[in-house]
Amino acid sequence: MTMKADDLRMDPDADPAPDADGIDQMLRNAEEASRFLKAISHEGRLTILCHLSSGEKSVGELETLLGVRQAAVSQQLSRLRLEGLVSPRRDGKTIYYSLAGDRPRLIMDVLHEMFCKRTG
Repeated sequence: MTMKADDLRMDPDADPAPDADGIDQMLRNAEEASRFLKAISHEGRLTILCHLSSGEKSVGELETLLGVRQAAVSQQLSRLRLEGLVSPRRDGKTIYYSLAGDRPRLIMDVLHEMFCKRTG
């Protein structure tokens, strides 16, 4: 297939280049996306999110599943909570965590599809 000069022209129906406000918004969105990706880029935090994808877990359950001390689990949960990725729920002395909303669930579904499903 031979490419013609007409093939290289911009689509006249495409959105024009963003104006200054659009660029500012794009930068804010990029900053938010970067914080989100940094939060999930840590192996321990990502593993916590994987476990929470199957449902709510207590800090003690996560400690057992991860094989690390409670202080380390709590530190990672604190970062995930700060980024709005997990939600805590207290029941007496026990604190349970779950994924907070659709965003973490969606990204975990995509990551599971990309890295965990093995097809023959």
